[in-house]
Amino acid sequence: MSAWIRTAEELAGLVAALRGSRAVALDSESDSLYHHFEKVCLLQIATVGGEAWLVDTLVLKDLQALAPVLADPRTVKVFHGADYDVVTLKRDFGFGFEELFDTMIAARFLGMPRIGLQALVQSELGVVLSKHAQTDDWSRRPLSPAQEAYALADVRHLLNLQARLEARLRERGRLAWVTEECAAVAALPPAGRQADPEAYQKVKGARRLSRRALAVLRNLHAWREGRAEATDVPPFRILGNETLLAMAQVPPRTAEDLGRIRGVSSRVRKHAPELLEAIGRALALPEAGLPLIPAASRPLVPEPVRRRGEALKAWRAQEAAREALDVSVVLPQRLIDAVAEAAPRDLAGLSSIPGLRRWRVEAYGTRILAALS
Repeated sequence: MSAWIRTAEELAGLVAALRGSRAVALDSESDSLYHHFEKVCLLQIATVGGEAWLVDTLVLKDLQALAPVLADPRTVKVFHGADYDVVTLKRDFGFGFEELFDTMIAARFLGMPRIGLQALVQSELGVVLSKHAQTDDWSRRPLSPAQEAYALADVRHLLNLQARLEARLRERGRLAWVTEECAAVAALPPAGRQADPEAYQKVKGARRLSRRALAVLRNLHAWREGRAEATDVPPFRILGNETLLAMAQVPPRTAEDLGRIRGVSSRVRKHAPELLEAIGRALALPEAGLPLIPAASRPLVPEPVRRRGEALKAWRAQEAAREALDVSVVLPQRLIDAVAEAAPRDLAGLSSIPGLRRWRVEAYGTRILAALS
């Protein structure tokens, strides 16, 4: 059974149905491919008993009645690839999460070769999920029956999948590992909406530009961001990064020049005076006013630290092969760098390294210390 939730009364009924549940499956759909100001457009929820709901978050803005369920440690909240859902749901509705289980993390810690939801549901449950609506605009209403079915399918099989993966994790002694990793995801801060004035420097190829061309890129990027905010259209749908780079390398001087650039749509050409004026301002800047991307400095790594890092990599490769895990699960590169730098001498020192996690210290601590020595 499934139902739409669009009123406060319907939400209250949903909360009553969920209260006391052992576990609930959750997923959300957002509209980042179609809007600059991304928002959660749909929240899907399912229970062990097979009931499923579609919460229309475009109509029902206040979801605080649902917050106690999501914060209740007695109810496991099951997601697949939870990080994005968690940070956007926190941002839009102020939720907090306790006792979260992420089936994607579970699959990684079981060393499974394919960890996408469709692949896991097919391999574990024999169910084929459709992918046809993955890139749909979820801010449009009404949803088609096919879209409703797609959205519900993402949660209807999650609890069965979670049960199977959890059983395997218990068998292998890795459930505590996943529990700790999932707690870190639940603690992620809400997604931000702050603009980055230096974002133009991250355009692929920007470092190869002259300082004059970089000034053009900066102005074009700022114009694109302004249009995105004014029209609530994603920046990449206005001008792609490749087009921005091409315009910075060979700046158009006339509307005709602009029209010949690949990726400049007729809609953008209507703003030719604004674009040409932005380009002109960049070309007229004095040399002292031209931007400069700071050189990417690679810190000099002392030889003892480098040797410790190499020893940790060698140990990690052996351990990952022995455990049938990806090397990034055993010890990601950022933690190799941190451990090599800190050079802990005992488990207490190892435990103090941020992000290492308790499960790694318990499972691998003595072997990490041995590799360091």
